[in-house]
Amino acid sequence: MRSNLYINDVKITKEIPEDNYLSKLPVVRNLMKSGGLHFDKKVTFLVGENGVGKSTLIEGIAVAMGFNPEEGTVNFHFSTNDSHSDLHHFLTVSRGYVRHRDGFFLRAESLYNVASNMDELDAAPSFGPAINTYYGGKSLHKQSHGESFLALVENRFGGNGLYILDEPEAALSPMRLMRLMVCMQELVNRNSQFIISTHSPVLMTFPGAEVLEITDEGIRSVDYKETEHFIVTKRFMDAPEKMIEGLLGSH
Repeated sequence: MRSNLYINDVKITKEIPEDNYLSKLPVVRNLMKSGGLHFDKKVTFLVGENGVGKSTLIEGIAVAMGFNPEEGTVNFHFSTNDSHSDLHHFLTVSRGYVRHRDGFFLRAESLYNVASNMDELDAAPSFGPAINTYYGGKSLHKQSHGESFLALVENRFGGNGLYILDEPEAALSPMRLMRLMVCMQELVNRNSQFIISTHSPVLMTFPGAEVLEITDEGIRSVDYKETEHFIVTKRFMDAPEKMIEGLLGSH
């Protein structure tokens, strides 16, 4: 049965030198050991502790698919800090038989740079409509971080697309995170695929999504309720005073 996803598999097909820091990342070691990742769902979450390499993998997939390393579409070419890894050189991404018509690599930490680039382009002479017309008609710099993040999703993501997001919860309040989920469902209904790294137990509850947990030992598909993120958050919310007392003691 042929997949209707835009990305089916991600594998490391070139040898990574031992002195390259990538070889020390758990996600890289696990990809080499397991033979790669296979995507079955239209929404896939990559979860795990800080330092396992989630964001590095997300970035590597995005760059391998032609997206700007700092974020944006394949048509964005700005660079304010050339700090992305070279993981994409070692990755092979297997595409589905249908090509995505739309796409975006969105990371909360570099949204400011995207907004600046768009304002610079809009300030230059042009015969076409302003770029911000496609992003809500208002400079992203004139909106809060969360507002500008959602403005991109709501106005720029058009469906039939591949959307790669790196820790979107960093920009969004709980209410706006739920709004993002509504947008995601609308886009999934319009033949879109999402690959998202996250720490958010709220986001992981998205219906029908696959949660891939990355640890030192391996990469496995889990129910979101089995993740450390969900377990720790639930324990805290069930008894916040008790947990705080245990953490801080007499301090």
